[in-house]
Amino acid sequence: MKLGHLLAGLTLAAVAGAAQAADPVEGHWLVESGTAKIKVAPCAADKARMCGVITWVKAPAGATPKDTNNPETSLRARPLVGLSMIRDFKPVGAGKWSGGKIYNPSNGKTYASKMSAKPDGTLKIEGCIAVICQAQTWKRAT
Repeated sequence: MKLGHLLAGLTLAAVAGAAQAADPVEGHWLVESGTAKIKVAPCAADKARMCGVITWVKAPAGATPKDTNNPETSLRARPLVGLSMIRDFKPVGAGKWSGGKIYNPSNGKTYASKMSAKPDGTLKIEGCIAVICQAQTWKRAT
């Protein structure tokens, strides 16, 4: 009887350890301007890293916003919805990620970036060129 309880306890502990809680940066986020939503989740190619995809863009009815500012002309006709916007963030602490890249479709540029979950439930995103960084605060989307 005791062996059965021990095995059940070990099995339960193994299952609980495997089912880790989601990182606080994961989820759907509304960008600071309110014009787009981004889904942040583990990258498909490497679950230890964090990535993000545009899931919604504010646009006139029937319009399909395109990546018109992309420096690569062959990519300018692709839709923004479904576009990978953030990629390859590595964990540096609880709710903190760094070493990633963020693509800004407004100007077609990609920046070194970091992100962190804030105690108030927002997400701070910083894009940097050399040592100069600009930050945005994203709110959790519904």
